[in-house]
Amino acid sequence: MKLNPIEFSFREFASEMTKLKNEKNFDYLVTIIGEDFGNADGEENKDEYSLGCIYILENTQTHERISTKTMAEKIDGNYYIQSISGLYKCAEMLEREVYDFYGIRFLGNKDMRRLFLRNDFKGYPFRKDFVASKEYSLEDDTEVSTTTEYNLDANGKVVETTHQLFKEGDFVMNIGPQHPSTHGVLRLETILDGETVKKIYPHLGYIHRGIEKMAEEMTYPQTLAMTDRMNYLSAMMNRHALVGVIEEALGVELNDRIKTIRTIMDELQRIDGHLLYLGCYAQDLGALTAFLYCMRDREYVLNVMEETTGGRLIQNYYRIGGLQNDIDPNFQENCKKLIEYLRPKLDEYVNVFGDNVITHQRLEGVGVFTKEQCISYGISGSNGRASQWANDMRKNYPYGLYDKVDWDQIVLDGCDAQDRYYLRVKEIEQSLRIIEQLIDNIPEGEYYIKQKPIIKCPEGQWYYAVEGTSGEFGVYLDSRGDKSPFRMKFRPMALTLVAALDEMLQGTKIADLIAVGAGLDYIIPDIDR
Repeated sequence: MKLNPIEFSFREFASEMTKLKNEKNFDYLVTIIGEDFGNADGEENKDEYSLGCIYILENTQTHERISTKTMAEKIDGNYYIQSISGLYKCAEMLEREVYDFYGIRFLGNKDMRRLFLRNDFKGYPFRKDFVASKEYSLEDDTEVSTTTEYNLDANGKVVETTHQLFKEGDFVMNIGPQHPSTHGVLRLETILDGETVKKIYPHLGYIHRGIEKMAEEMTYPQTLAMTDRMNYLSAMMNRHALVGVIEEALGVELNDRIKTIRTIMDELQRIDGHLLYLGCYAQDLGALTAFLYCMRDREYVLNVMEETTGGRLIQNYYRIGGLQNDIDPNFQENCKKLIEYLRPKLDEYVNVFGDNVITHQRLEGVGVFTKEQCISYGISGSNGRASQWANDMRKNYPYGLYDKVDWDQIVLDGCDAQDRYYLRVKEIEQSLRIIEQLIDNIPEGEYYIKQKPIIKCPEGQWYYAVEGTSGEFGVYLDSRGDKSPFRMKFRPMALTLVAALDEMLQGTKIADLIAVGAGLDYIIPDIDR
């Protein structure tokens, strides 16, 4: 998707975004991209910053996508943009991310705290002239009990309002950062009334690596290894999105052999991710047998992928213009054996865990989130489809060979943790259908379209997205015609999932937090890029 953002001024931005949502039904905020645009000639202005944001929106009825842009206004030495958190719930956390890295304050957002970085961190590291300090601390981060909301008064002056995060007498329990159900180093600061959840404040950034900032100093081939390490259960799809945006910028036309193999590999990765999901979900609820079954069968999938890619946990297989190498001579036959082996196992997972009476009591009616809530929070992928939102990127914006094979987009209406489980089982069956149709029909041809030794994308902005294991994964590229990206932004699958935990779990029991969190399938390195 080549971006030609509609630019709105500081004053008109909020009203124009309201019109886009309410009058033209652009109801899904895909992502917010903060950026230091520099000067028009590409050189950074050392005295003034050219800070702003690009917003990608979707009309969920027509699947039309557009992009908008607004520049931050400097007022009393700080930079401001009107918040759209009142229009899209996911914007609250996405705006905090922009503030954390660029220092842009969003007028009307009630929570302008750091999101990933320490509360005592000095500066905004994604600005072009940021110089990293060699000083570091091994002390615990400073905890804050308030947040600040910024607004403009009638005279255009900034008014600060302090909000208390906690009330007197609140009982606060920390879930994590080291806890099995968080699936990584995530801390959920949870306010309880007895066993009932009143409020959740997620704390992120424990393993943040600054991948987007690192990419600005890398050549395009060097950036490829980054996406594989953001989510090991979606390594193929993540890299597919990255090479896809670069190939689109370069105008690379892939042959059907490359497209076919990529589609097969993506679906093998999806099976891998869903099997781990099903197993870990069972384990988090105390069902060890189902976990062992799923891990046993996941090994079969990894073996099939390894014989071609050479990797098990992370498969560095896609490259700009095609693939690292051709498929193994036994790949097709082993894929067919895998399909034959795995199909009957799907009923086994459901019988041993999914339809267990205890499972039903733990998951039915728990973590209920409607279609409208999923759209507002940007909960795409399997979790959104379990709430009646037909959001599959493979159907709505086909890539690879997804529009050349027969398969069903699974959509359920339970809107709860139980259907999030069932949907993954059903999606494995669809992945097997896709592979089965392609595996005996891989066209002849080259597995790699030769590229120039030094890759330089033309000037422009692009966004390319794929269907990852737990939602839409997208890559934004701003190129200034150099061998390195000027700005590269990744849309993680899981950030919006964590953002939704508070509203999803308010009024439920603390035990439900574990069940719901496990069922959302957030992977922390995907969030902490």
